[in-house]
Amino acid sequence: MRDGADLDLTIAARPESVTVARQAVSGLADAFAWNAAFVADLKIAVSEACSNVVAHAYVDDDAPGPLILRAWVEDTTLVVRIIDEGKGITPTLSKGAGLGLGLPLMAALSDEVQMKSPAGGPTEVTMTFSLVPPESISTAL
Repeated sequence: MRDGADLDLTIAARPESVTVARQAVSGLADAFAWNAAFVADLKIAVSEACSNVVAHAYVDDDAPGPLILRAWVEDTTLVVRIIDEGKGITPTLSKGAGLGLGLPLMAALSDEVQMKSPAGGPTEVTMTFSLVPPESISTAL
């Protein structure tokens, strides 16, 4: 089912935790020696998902709930899941919906984005990324 390293991280949903999450996926990328451009897109997508948790999941800023980051490789696909235990949101990928650019950006940078957010929470965002073998990426400009 899963190949290689798995990432399972639970941290407080605070602004500084977004950086921790970025570094965690960066470390996973280092373990697999993924292409730098792919890793940059991955880190942006993960940052957006984690920022949504920090900004929207929990009402009480003094006692934020958990931000859960899970990532694993299945065959030639990286699966990244961001979970909170907050109040839930109404997912939308349309422009002008008032949720900012985070969801459309995640959709643009990943191959697929799925969101589950039942009324009252929790919210779960799953992004998938196709992994291209490094030897198949052209370095010519």
